Amino acid sequence: MSKEEGIEEKVYTINLGRVVLAPDNRRAKRATNMIREFASRHMKSEEVRIDDKLNELIWRRGIRSPPRKIRVTISKDVSGVVTVKPYEYK
Repeated sequence: MSKEEGIEEKVYTINLGRVVLAPDNRRAKRATNMIREFASRHMKSEEVRIDDKLNELIWRRGIRSPPRKIRVTISKDVSGVVTVKPYEYK
């Protein structure tokens, strides 16, 4: 967690295993919604934005088979907007 200029940032591994309970033609959409719900719950904010690279990572294998786990960096700025990005090792 870094506190520079009011930005709070955390790294999480999100388990998307429950995605398989959704119909197979809606799984990637459900995974996106699960990531949005996770970020909203953990960062205490209703406004969540998913980065384009993360969206491409979810949809890479099509709508029927999104990843089962995904590692993300979630950051919250001063105005309360939460941004979810794929984790990049530094």
